[in-house]
Amino acid sequence: QTSDAVLVVEDSESVLYARPRSSRDTDEFFRDRQYGELWAGRRPSLGEMSASLGLEVRHLDDLPARLEAGGKTRVHRGHDARVDALVAADQTLDTDFARVISELRLIKDAWEIGELTEACDITTLGFEDSVREWDRVLEHGERWIEGTFFRRARAMGNDIGYDSIVGGGAHATTLHWIDNTGPIRPGELVLLDMGVEGRNLYTADVTRTLPVDGTFTPIQRDLYDLVHQAQQAGIEAVRPGAAFLAAHRAAMEVLAHGLADLGLLPVSAEEALDPESKLYARWTLHGTSHMLGMDVHDCGSASTDLYPKGDLEAGMVLTVEPGLYFQEDDLLVPEELRGIGIRIEDDIVVTDDGWHNLSAALPRTSTEVEEWMGARR
Repeated sequence: QTSDAVLVVEDSESVLYARPRSSRDTDEFFRDRQYGELWAGRRPSLGEMSASLGLEVRHLDDLPARLEAGGKTRVHRGHDARVDALVAADQTLDTDFARVISELRLIKDAWEIGELTEACDITTLGFEDSVREWDRVLEHGERWIEGTFFRRARAMGNDIGYDSIVGGGAHATTLHWIDNTGPIRPGELVLLDMGVEGRNLYTADVTRTLPVDGTFTPIQRDLYDLVHQAQQAGIEAVRPGAAFLAAHRAAMEVLAHGLADLGLLPVSAEEALDPESKLYARWTLHGTSHMLGMDVHDCGSASTDLYPKGDLEAGMVLTVEPGLYFQEDDLLVPEELRGIGIRIEDDIVVTDDGWHNLSAALPRTSTEVEEWMGARR
């Protein structure tokens, strides 16, 4: 509703300090290009904010006096330098405060899971939009998918949750390819890592790798099926009491054995999986999971004993997203593998007895992907 609002939480009350709308008899209305309503549009009044949010709302100008009144006060730093300056920094206390806030976000309640479900549902529609416009995709390349998905995100959500990754061909081997300026060529794969941020700011994070022709070549199918098997193993490792890293270990077990079967490892899969070796990681590159919520990488300041070294609990939401990436110039793999990147990612909520896939509406197996594309192109 408004920018520059600060929520002050105390034992007995919570008060929002905000900048209200400016009237026409103020200089701000006409002259201030950041806040003046002539320039930036109408903001809600303090009363309107209070009625909408169910909170007491006071003028932002009253905040310094409130903080100067004393008491134990901590600021969630890094969002507004002006607010940070109002309370003396204490690295230990500030770090503890950021940690507590992150840890409070580890377990989602039913409302939050509903918000994430909605974000995943809209994300599914955005993926479908792109496939329905495949002729335009072939004509205009990666940017057409990016723009098509953004249209759905803005129409039904708040925004995209992060910069969309649309990697055609060898661009799929660049983990954070966000330029999205390349072509989409027949015979290749295209990796789509995209997520909608819902109206209440919870974001999805989903990846699919699609055959540009609508069907996988034999080698593409073999690699895709291997990644899918690894992802399924990772998902099935998710349950209350399991280690957060269990999904990663399960997925890497499958990928290491698959790479050994392809003849790519100079040692056995068991030797490659040794923590002192990890030879398989040349082609897997990244971890398998991260927490998800209001941030695409949520809860990042939590104690490492809870995340990522802790155990899963019901209500946690995490991604499971293994991948294989063979660089164009990798002389250690056969030529037919070079320039192929494949990742499959879903958003998984830990339930009382296991897991639930919030993004299951998008197909995952190679056969399902082909049928899904064929029905929408």
